[in-house]
Amino acid sequence: MDLKKIAIFASGSGTNAQKIIEYFADNKAITIDSLWSNNPDAYALKRAAAMGIETYVFNRLQLYDTPEVRQILHKRGIDLIVLAGFLWLVPETLINDFTIINIHPALLPKYGGKGMYGMKVHRAVVNSGDKETGISIHYVDNIYDNGKLIFQAKCPVYADDTPEQVAEKVHQLEYEYFPVIIERLLTDRVNNNYNPLHDVK
Repeated sequence: MDLKKIAIFASGSGTNAQKIIEYFADNKAITIDSLWSNNPDAYALKRAAAMGIETYVFNRLQLYDTPEVRQILHKRGIDLIVLAGFLWLVPETLINDFTIINIHPALLPKYGGKGMYGMKVHRAVVNSGDKETGISIHYVDNIYDNGKLIFQAKCPVYADDTPEQVAEKVHQLEYEYFPVIIERLLTDRVNNNYNPLHDVK
C-alpha cells in the first residue's frame, strides 16, 4: 500500500495539528508530510518543527496569485490537505487539485461562514441559548464552511456554561475524533462500506 501523505494548514496555536501529528507518528500507512501556515508567528509552526515536521510559511500572493503553493504540494505528493484552524478561504486551484477537509467548532450549518471561528462561534452558541453544540468535519469548497459533511459529534451546552467552558468541550471532541476520521478517510474502508457521517452523543 502506498504511503498516504497529509499536509496540515493552520493559522494559530496548532493544538489540533499537534494531536494529528501525534496520532500518526507511528502509522506505517499515513504520514504527516508538512505543516503550512499563512501566519509566520503561528505557534503551530513551532509545534510541528519540534516534532520533526517540515514547515512552510506563505503569503497571499503565493497562495492566490502564483502556482507556488500548489506546485510544492504536488511535488511532495500530498494526498490530503487538512485544515486545522486555517482562516483563509482556500483558492479554487487547490480545491480542484486536492482533497481538502476542515473541522469547524459547531454543528454546521449553524454558526458557519466568514468570520465565524474560535471563540466567536462559542460566544454565539452561548448567546443563542442552544442546548447542544459540537464539531463538524467537512469537505472544503469555495464557500466558507459549506462543503459536504463527513462527520459530526455533539456535546451538551448547559445554561450556566461560559463560552470558555463550551470551547473546552468542543476541543475535547476535536482531539478525539479529528485524527480518527482523517485515518478512516485515507483507508480503503471508507471507500467501500464505511460511512463516517453520523452523530455521536
